[in-house]
Amino acid sequence: MTAAAFTPEDRAAVTELLALHGHLFDDGELHRLDELFTPDVRYDVTVFGQGVLHGPAQILAAALALAERNPVGHHVTNIVVTPVTDDQVRVRSKGLGVGADGSCSSVTYEDVVVRTPGGWRIAHRTVLPRRAPLGGRAR
Repeated sequence: MTAAAFTPEDRAAVTELLALHGHLFDDGELHRLDELFTPDVRYDVTVFGQGVLHGPAQILAAALALAERNPVGHHVTNIVVTPVTDDQVRVRSKGLGVGADGSCSSVTYEDVVVRTPGGWRIAHRTVLPRRAPLGGRAR
């Protein structure tokens, strides 16, 4: 049996997966993390001092530990999907987080997304802050 080809419908499903992340976190529906992540997901937030979280349970624990410091709004944009195989893609996107105090921050998400029997899921995510213009390079 050969793998299914990566289709325009797959591209749409991957894009919706990234959008769903923001809705689930913002709505506090953290019991649904299995709709976003593989059971063995690696969620790398090393730059934020949290290291690499392994599995949805560690992601849940980290989100709960942040409590009121979590953004009230997660917004994803500038999604670029690059197929690696028919069942794996690399996705680079921008995330904007809006805090309860109105502050805003920007990150880049670098994801590996895989096809599973339940649909597309994030298998690896690295979150990188954007703190300097032009990628931190001098003009």
